[in-house]
Amino acid sequence: MRLCTTALLAMSALVPACGRQPPSPAPSAGARLENAAVAAGMVVDPRRVTLVGAWSRDTDRLCVVPGHAGTLRVGVLIDYGEGQGCAASGTLRQHRDSARLALGPCRFNAAIDGDRIVFPAELPSACDSLCTGRASLSALAVDRVSASASEAAQLRSPAGRPLCGS
Repeated sequence: MRLCTTALLAMSALVPACGRQPPSPAPSAGARLENAAVAAGMVVDPRRVTLVGAWSRDTDRLCVVPGHAGTLRVGVLIDYGEGQGCAASGTLRQHRDSARLALGPCRFNAAIDGDRIVFPAELPSACDSLCTGRASLSALAVDRVSASASEAAQLRSPAGRPLCGS
Protein backbone atom coordinates (compact mmCIF):
# COMPACT_ATOMS: atom_id res chain seq x y z
CA MET A 1 0.00 0.00 0.00
CA ARG A 2 2.84 2.34 0.88
CA LEU A 3 4.35 1.80 -2.63
CA CYS A 4 1.04 2.76 -4.27
CA THR A 5 0.76 5.92 -2.13
CA THR A 6 4.31 6.96 -3.04
CA ALA A 7 3.67 6.35 -6.74
CA LEU A 8 0.39 8.28 -6.56
CA LEU A 9 2.12 11.24 -4.89
CA ALA A 10 4.90 11.24 -7.47
CA MET A 11 2.41 11.19 -10.35
CA SER A 12 0.30 13.98 -8.82
CA ALA A 13 3.40 16.19 -8.64
CA LEU A 14 3.83 15.83 -12.41
CA VAL A 15 0.25 16.73 -13.37
CA PRO A 16 0.58 20.53 -12.89
CA ALA A 17 3.58 20.56 -15.26
CA CYS A 18 1.59 19.00 -18.12
CA GLY A 19 0.03 22.28 -19.24
CA ARG A 20 3.22 24.36 -19.07
CA GLN A 21 5.45 25.17 -21.99
CA PRO A 22 9.02 23.94 -21.73
CA PRO A 23 11.43 26.75 -20.87
CA SER A 24 12.89 28.48 -23.90
CA PRO A 25 16.58 27.81 -24.47
CA ALA A 26 19.01 30.44 -23.23
CA PRO A 27 20.41 32.74 -25.94
CA SER A 28 23.73 31.65 -27.40
CA ALA A 29 26.93 33.46 -26.51
CA GLY A 30 26.89 35.14 -29.93
CA ALA A 31 23.31 36.35 -29.47
CA ARG A 32 24.14 37.71 -26.01
CA LEU A 33 27.18 39.53 -27.40
CA GLU A 34 25.12 41.01 -30.25
CA ASN A 35 22.41 42.16 -27.83
CA ALA A 36 25.03 43.76 -25.56
CA ALA A 37 26.62 45.57 -28.52
CA VAL A 38 23.20 46.91 -29.62
CA ALA A 39 22.39 48.00 -26.06
CA ALA A 40 25.75 49.80 -25.80
CA GLY A 41 25.19 51.57 -29.12
CA MET A 42 28.20 49.93 -30.75
CA VAL A 43 26.07 48.14 -33.34
CA VAL A 44 22.95 49.45 -35.07
CA ASP A 45 19.81 47.56 -34.04
CA PRO A 46 18.63 45.98 -37.32
CA ARG A 47 15.00 46.22 -36.16
CA ARG A 48 15.29 50.02 -36.00
CA VAL A 49 17.17 50.67 -39.22
CA THR A 50 15.28 52.48 -41.92
CA LEU A 51 16.69 52.38 -45.41
CA VAL A 52 15.10 55.67 -46.44
CA GLY A 53 17.73 58.05 -47.72
CA ALA A 54 20.51 58.52 -50.24
CA TRP A 55 23.23 55.93 -50.70
CA SER A 56 26.43 56.24 -52.73
CA ARG A 57 29.92 55.00 -53.50
CA ASP A 58 32.06 56.47 -56.27
CA THR A 59 29.71 56.85 -59.27
CA ASP A 60 27.12 54.37 -57.94
CA ARG A 61 23.94 55.85 -56.44
CA LEU A 62 20.87 54.41 -54.75
CA CYS A 63 17.81 56.21 -53.39
CA VAL A 64 15.10 54.89 -51.07
CA VAL A 65 11.89 56.77 -50.25
CA PRO A 66 8.68 55.76 -48.49
CA GLY A 67 6.19 53.83 -50.61
CA HIS A 68 2.88 52.13 -49.90
CA ALA A 69 1.81 49.16 -47.75
CA GLY A 70 5.17 48.32 -46.22
CA THR A 71 7.18 48.74 -49.39
CA LEU A 72 9.70 51.43 -50.19
CA ARG A 73 10.45 52.97 -53.59
CA VAL A 74 14.02 52.48 -54.76
CA GLY A 75 16.12 53.79 -57.60
CA VAL A 76 19.59 52.80 -58.76
CA LEU A 77 21.99 54.75 -60.96
CA ILE A 78 25.41 53.62 -62.14
CA ASP A 79 27.13 56.01 -64.53
CA TYR A 80 30.52 55.15 -65.93
CA GLY A 81 30.07 57.57 -68.85
CA GLU A 82 30.33 56.87 -72.59
CA GLY A 83 27.18 54.69 -72.70
CA GLN A 84 28.27 52.52 -69.77
CA GLY A 85 25.73 52.51 -66.97
CA CYS A 86 22.52 51.31 -65.35
CA ALA A 87 19.33 53.10 -64.34
CA ALA A 88 16.39 51.37 -62.66
CA SER A 89 13.40 52.08 -60.43
CA GLY A 90 11.23 49.73 -58.44
CA THR A 91 10.28 48.66 -54.96
CA LEU A 92 12.11 47.41 -51.92
CA ARG A 93 10.76 45.38 -49.01
CA GLN A 94 13.03 45.49 -45.96
CA HIS A 95 13.69 42.43 -43.80
CA ARG A 96 15.97 42.16 -40.78
CA ASP A 97 19.35 42.10 -42.53
CA SER A 98 18.30 41.96 -46.17
CA ALA A 99 16.11 43.77 -48.65
CA ARG A 100 13.99 42.27 -51.44
CA LEU A 101 14.32 44.47 -54.54
CA ALA A 102 12.00 44.35 -57.55
CA LEU A 103 13.33 46.48 -60.39
CA GLY A 104 10.81 45.53 -63.06
CA PRO A 105 11.60 41.93 -64.02
CA CYS A 106 14.89 42.05 -62.07
CA ARG A 107 14.25 40.63 -58.58
CA PHE A 108 16.80 39.71 -55.93
CA ASN A 109 17.79 40.04 -52.26
CA ALA A 110 20.45 42.54 -51.22
CA ALA A 111 22.35 42.40 -47.94
CA ILE A 112 22.02 45.17 -45.36
CA ASP A 113 25.07 45.61 -43.18
CA GLY A 114 24.44 48.60 -40.92
CA ASP A 115 24.88 51.63 -43.17
CA ARG A 116 25.81 49.62 -46.28
CA ILE A 117 23.67 47.89 -48.92
CA VAL A 118 25.34 45.21 -51.05
CA PHE A 119 23.84 43.54 -54.12
CA PRO A 120 24.77 39.91 -54.81
CA ALA A 121 27.66 39.17 -57.16
CA GLU A 122 25.37 37.10 -59.37
CA LEU A 123 22.03 38.55 -60.41
CA PRO A 124 19.24 37.09 -62.54
CA SER A 125 19.69 37.60 -66.29
CA ALA A 126 16.58 39.83 -66.26
CA CYS A 127 18.75 42.49 -64.60
CA ASP A 128 20.98 42.79 -67.68
CA SER A 129 18.30 44.78 -69.54
CA LEU A 130 18.63 47.64 -67.01
CA CYS A 131 22.21 48.38 -68.06
CA THR A 132 24.03 49.54 -71.17
CA GLY A 133 27.50 48.71 -72.39
CA ARG A 134 29.50 46.59 -70.02
CA ALA A 135 27.96 48.00 -66.84
CA SER A 136 26.19 45.72 -64.37
CA LEU A 137 24.24 45.94 -61.14
CA SER A 138 26.16 42.92 -59.83
CA ALA A 139 28.01 43.43 -56.54
CA LEU A 140 26.88 47.05 -56.21
CA ALA A 141 27.86 48.28 -52.74
CA VAL A 142 26.72 51.66 -51.46
CA ASP A 143 27.03 53.47 -48.14
CA ARG A 144 24.45 55.76 -46.58
CA VAL A 145 25.19 59.43 -47.24
CA SER A 146 21.88 60.84 -46.01
CA ALA A 147 18.77 59.69 -44.16
CA SER A 148 16.67 62.38 -45.87
CA ALA A 149 13.79 61.22 -48.08
CA SER A 150 13.69 64.60 -49.85
CA GLU A 151 17.38 64.35 -50.70
CA ALA A 152 16.94 60.78 -51.92
CA ALA A 153 14.04 61.85 -54.15
CA GLN A 154 16.42 64.12 -56.10
CA LEU A 155 18.25 61.21 -57.82
CA ARG A 156 17.62 61.38 -61.58
CA SER A 157 18.27 59.08 -64.52
CA PRO A 158 20.54 60.33 -67.34
CA ALA A 159 17.31 61.33 -69.15
CA GLY A 160 16.26 63.46 -66.14
CA ARG A 161 13.53 61.11 -64.86
CA PRO A 162 13.28 60.90 -61.04
CA LEU A 163 14.39 57.40 -60.03
CA CYS A 164 12.68 57.46 -56.63
CA GLY A 165 10.08 60.11 -57.42
CA SER A 166 6.39 59.53 -57.85
